[in-house]
Amino acid sequence: MTTATETTASEALRDLAEEFWQGLMRAEPTWATMLGDRRFDDLLDDISPAGRDAERARLHDIAGRASAIDPAGLSPLERTTRSTLIEEAERELAQLGTGLERWNLDQLNGPQTFFMDLPDMQPISTPAEADAMVSRWQKVGPYMDQVSSNLRTGLANGEVATRAVTERVIDIVAGIVKRPLAEWPPMAVALAERPDWSAADRERFRAGMEEAIERGVRPAYAGFLKLLQREILPVARPDDNAGIMHVPGGADAYRKLILAHTTLPLTAEEIHEIGLREMDRIDAEMAELGARVLGTTDRTATIARLRDDPELRFSNAAEVQASAEASLARAQDAVPQWFGRTCRALCEVSPVPDFAQEHQTIAYYTWPALDGSRPGRFWINLYAPETRPRYEAEALAFHEAVPGHHLQIALAQELEGIPAFQRNLGPTAFSEGWGLYTERLADEMGLYSSDLSRFGVISYDAWRAGRLVVDTGIHAFGWSRQQAIDYLVDHTALGLNNIENEVDRYISYVGQALAYKIGQLEILKARSAAEAALGDRFDIRAFHDVVLGAGAIPLATLRARVDDWIESQRAT
Repeated sequence: MTTATETTASEALRDLAEEFWQGLMRAEPTWATMLGDRRFDDLLDDISPAGRDAERARLHDIAGRASAIDPAGLSPLERTTRSTLIEEAERELAQLGTGLERWNLDQLNGPQTFFMDLPDMQPISTPAEADAMVSRWQKVGPYMDQVSSNLRTGLANGEVATRAVTERVIDIVAGIVKRPLAEWPPMAVALAERPDWSAADRERFRAGMEEAIERGVRPAYAGFLKLLQREILPVARPDDNAGIMHVPGGADAYRKLILAHTTLPLTAEEIHEIGLREMDRIDAEMAELGARVLGTTDRTATIARLRDDPELRFSNAAEVQASAEASLARAQDAVPQWFGRTCRALCEVSPVPDFAQEHQTIAYYTWPALDGSRPGRFWINLYAPETRPRYEAEALAFHEAVPGHHLQIALAQELEGIPAFQRNLGPTAFSEGWGLYTERLADEMGLYSSDLSRFGVISYDAWRAGRLVVDTGIHAFGWSRQQAIDYLVDHTALGLNNIENEVDRYISYVGQALAYKIGQLEILKARSAAEAALGDRFDIRAFHDVVLGAGAIPLATLRARVDDWIESQRAT
């Protein structure tokens, strides 16, 4: 029988979780649009100092009130929700406290790229939706001006990005500024044929978007470009001082980012050592597979063969696309044998937009819309296909799509009985740890087409172990950009262009690269504990359902959830 106290605690948690979610949608309206919540399609995030202060106050309030709810009055799933809510608010607070907006440039996900991608996430079917899109794009110019203002504040404080990253962003922005109007993604949307609309509605959309771009956005991008070229590049940090430790307050910011991205109280020293141990293990695995499949003599010879043999590369972009699509289809067929619960949302393979290809990573994933209007997308980079290894393609697809990100994220969105924030948020360490876990799980599932493709599994595992070493090396131990590049060249089969892109990613996206391997190891530890405790009663489908059944949650909370499941299985 449910007591009044339990009802009160449950209701308080439910109401607070909903308040947190609604506040987040208002604070991050572009993300709301990407999720399919169309209420804020005419708005942009407030990145001004006042806006940041307001968001800090909101998160402090949420974390405090969630902590005050007595967990004794909650069910096990509700206790997971409470701890996840507290950690979610505290993680966002930690990231807000780093001051990255004052100096950090991001060639992958910065505003210069994000806005070009946004129209794909904001489908237009009615004149009212078109009006909202125009209103949003009228705000992009002032938003970019605020980005510039934040960066000038950082410059005054001696906070500035590195030269290599600055040059990459300059290259991207310069290409966007000189684009013909019709090739701007929002303009392409406005020019699309809509025979069911009136001529006046079509013309209003076209004219409104043209004015927003030519009188607001393009000049703001041009001003941003001048700031980068004339003010930031001349004083940008040299690549020998690539880490956040060289920025005022950087050491403290890195500690916050480690916790935010891994959800565990680890030090840079501990993470660095974990990376070195993992790399030793993977090096031996690489040498063994090389001797067996390629006839090479040691790890160095194996890596050289994988990196330099043109026969192991794709010939053209169509082959890259076809491999991704075939891998996804094969994985989708196998999922029911390994997961009790599967997702309804579809996943499709899409090429990375041409304006971003050169500086973008080899692939990434974007979420399906909650309303079903847009599938999940596995974006594959078709730039320079002759540099893309065939043996990595399958592991990449399984990580980004199924059984990796798409399965995990779409499943979370479709869960019932948990709050919206729990279905749609979550720490990087869980989602990326799951993605990395599935690369080897896919081998158990029989998804790899050959031993050659297993080199992709090992190389990618080395890549993620290397991230622990080079991210901490750069940001805590003073490694130069070149040191990080050299380490990954020595220990992974990744192509040099990919390694350079990746190292610049670690420089700009501080600490995020730590999440993959840390998350994978924690999931593997939980699985090993369950297998040891349950023996023949261990059910892999049930285990996966437990891991994915509460959304993306902090790693300590995940382990507690698995431990509870183990005890429940023992009791039956």
